[in-house]
Amino acid sequence: MSDLWQANREAAVDRIAPLAARIRPTSISQIVGQSHLLAPDQLLRRMIDADALTSVILHGPPGTGKTTLAEVIAKATSRRFVRENAASVGVKRIREIIDDAYRILGDSGKRTILFLDETHRFSKSQQDVLLADVERGLITLIGATTENPLFAVNAALISRSTLFRLESLSKNETIELIGNAIAHPDAFPNCNITIADEALQVWAVKSEGDARRALTALEVAVLSSSGKTGFGPDASNQPNTPTIHITKALAENSIQQKLANYGDDGHYDAASAMIKSIRGSDPDAALYWIARMLDAGEDPRFICRRLAILASEDIGNADPRAVVIAQSCWDLTERLGMPEARITIAQCATYLACCPKSNAAYQAIDAALDDVRNNRVLPVPMYLRDPNTSPQASADGSGHRVRNLEAEHYEYAHNSTDQLTGQDYLGVEKHYYKPKDIGAEKILKHHLDQARARKHMRQAYS
Repeated sequence: MSDLWQANREAAVDRIAPLAARIRPTSISQIVGQSHLLAPDQLLRRMIDADALTSVILHGPPGTGKTTLAEVIAKATSRRFVRENAASVGVKRIREIIDDAYRILGDSGKRTILFLDETHRFSKSQQDVLLADVERGLITLIGATTENPLFAVNAALISRSTLFRLESLSKNETIELIGNAIAHPDAFPNCNITIADEALQVWAVKSEGDARRALTALEVAVLSSSGKTGFGPDASNQPNTPTIHITKALAENSIQQKLANYGDDGHYDAASAMIKSIRGSDPDAALYWIARMLDAGEDPRFICRRLAILASEDIGNADPRAVVIAQSCWDLTERLGMPEARITIAQCATYLACCPKSNAAYQAIDAALDDVRNNRVLPVPMYLRDPNTSPQASADGSGHRVRNLEAEHYEYAHNSTDQLTGQDYLGVEKHYYKPKDIGAEKILKHHLDQARARKHMRQAYS
């Protein structure tokens, strides 16, 4: 219930609203970026234009405009907009929203959009209360999350929603955003603002495509130069600043350290990029992704673990030293800690990137496991069995050991001059390991070819 002081309270709130809130877009045409979603021929835009919106989940890095887009969708489709946070909204509040949505739909025909921020925190009990009314269309759910919804959001919500990923702004889009902000009538009234091109480049790089961060930097630069404490509706009584020129130095001071976009997706994406760079023998790219991970505070032991896996998976016997070097890197990182461990990690990564590559051992064990799991298990040939445990070696009624005659057919490889007997060690013809003609594996391939040829020759004459 309003009172005589309500207008003053609202004015006070408006006065302290940050720039990003004061100039929030109110239509699709005012949104900078996200053309892959909002261009006329894209699915989300067509859903909005046709007022055929179903429940959606908007995901992407911070500052890409998920909340703004949800509000714009509500305005474009003339729907009531209710905003809640999944971490704090309770079952009681959800029931209130459902009841209000039902009443308002019956009274005015107006449908309700429930915008649920941090959707990945939505519990099962909350979900159970809401989903039935989402399914029958009483409420249109728009979820927002910085996490990968396929991993972080409840499967029941995923199955009822269309997923749309918002991307960070490009450099040019960030510059366009800042230009639009300066020209906006509610941004900095009574101020004439100019920005050096070098200052725009600073923000375009250091904001990392985060619109909110870029606008905050702009506001800090203007406020620190103007002497004003705010630019809300009642800011006209504060001292006017005819012209503010933002230099490169002022821009750098207003944003400080470049922000690293490194949520859960960034964690796995950067690791994936590092692995693929090493696999593709690009040490420079590998170092860049390692630097990004370390700069973002990644646990160096996680990087070492990935390098150790890669050494066996992607290099294998093409350079058997790779797995030893990876193990040493892991051990030294545990002993050294940061920042010194970065050097050891870089040494290991560059070596692995320059190694010849073979995944033959990796493919071989997977092929063998697939064979074991999907086909009849082969018995161990009698002459290969443990002579102390096989039935032929068990005690007879007199308590004496019985000779394992079959075991005597086993041929000891070291008794052969070239350690090749040609004996069959499996009972059937199987070739899982197919070494590549590269690096140290080339030598192994030559030896293996000889061993297999000897066995085939023996089988031909037996």
